[in-house]
Amino acid sequence: MRILAANWKMNPETVDEALRLASRIDTLLKDLPLVKLLFPPYVYIPLLKLENLTLGAQDVFYEPKGAFTGEISPTMLRDLGVGWVIVGHSERRNVIGEVDEVLRKKAEASLRYGLNVVYCVGERLEERERGEHFSVVERQLSFVPRDERVVIAYEPVWAIGTGRNATPEQIEEMHAFIKDRVGLKVLYGGSVKEKNAGELAAVEGVDGFLVGGASLRPEEFYRIGVALSR
Repeated sequence: MRILAANWKMNPETVDEALRLASRIDTLLKDLPLVKLLFPPYVYIPLLKLENLTLGAQDVFYEPKGAFTGEISPTMLRDLGVGWVIVGHSERRNVIGEVDEVLRKKAEASLRYGLNVVYCVGERLEERERGEHFSVVERQLSFVPRDERVVIAYEPVWAIGTGRNATPEQIEEMHAFIKDRVGLKVLYGGSVKEKNAGELAAVEGVDGFLVGGASLRPEEFYRIGVALSR
């Protein structure tokens, strides 16, 4: 079954809005034949009551407890009913500065404590332009645990919020490359919107979407799900 994942990032700004958004998405997506995941900010996780979507967390630490100020452990998340975590999102890599070895530890800890993992990989614009996209992604994949509870999300960083788009041919080529290397499901996470969802869903090797901004617009997110369900 294909996967539709909503990554809210650091949105929305209020509890009331988070509750409203989650309730609307939960209702709209009820009958879609997909694995449906919602990744809100940590602070909203205990407050959201979902019937049709599974809660996920946008990040995780690699120890179950201890003196790690500001971190959230996989055991804490599991106790809150979280089923999935995102590891290695491009913003964690490129803004926060997380490195591959830390991401490996986070993924392994998540699996150890019963969580499924969306493990993100992808190249930046300068790496694509230098022809290094395959070598960059292959390096990132070398840190991914080979486990059926892991799903890869391919994020061409240069196609996220830039107005540039990866072509279906580029996406198909990279998804095939990833599947050949790790044999896992691959989601596409490069600025999926209603206007391109149908075209992207038809690309060979796309097992679902990791959606950012459009997941904050319930009706648009629903229509993306409809396109993915066809």
